[in-house]
Amino acid sequence: MANRYIAQINALWTAFLLGTLFHTDLGLMPLFHDMAVEHSHAGENLDAVFGFMLFFFAIPMVLIILTTFTQSIGFQRSHFGITVVYSVLNLGHLIADIAVSAPWYQLILMVLLLAIGLLLNLVSFKWLQKRYHRQRKAIPAA
Repeated sequence: MANRYIAQINALWTAFLLGTLFHTDLGLMPLFHDMAVEHSHAGENLDAVFGFMLFFFAIPMVLIILTTFTQSIGFQRSHFGITVVYSVLNLGHLIADIAVSAPWYQLILMVLLLAIGLLLNLVSFKWLQKRYHRQRKAIPAA
């Protein structure tokens, strides 16, 4: 049963990463048609923006690997917390996209990414709960 959760979590993180890459790619597509691209970070330190993007993409990659090889309760708790943080960030990003009137296709993709994130929260929570239930059964009643 635990292997099913691991496979589901890894599949959801992979789908999330692909969707995030596609979201970035869609934002750059106008360049290939000699059109302007939105500059939401004009005047900012781009190293900080790129550093955030590096961590935003790298964390799920590391989590896929760790989920495959580590099933400790501490990791499961941390993993669930990280999935919640990503869902909150995705919700904030979706709200920001709506506020700036992002193209409809970007909004649909962000809704899909948020849905994947919420499903990831659910599966991660079930994986964590399974661990708690297994531990409770192992502890004899007093």
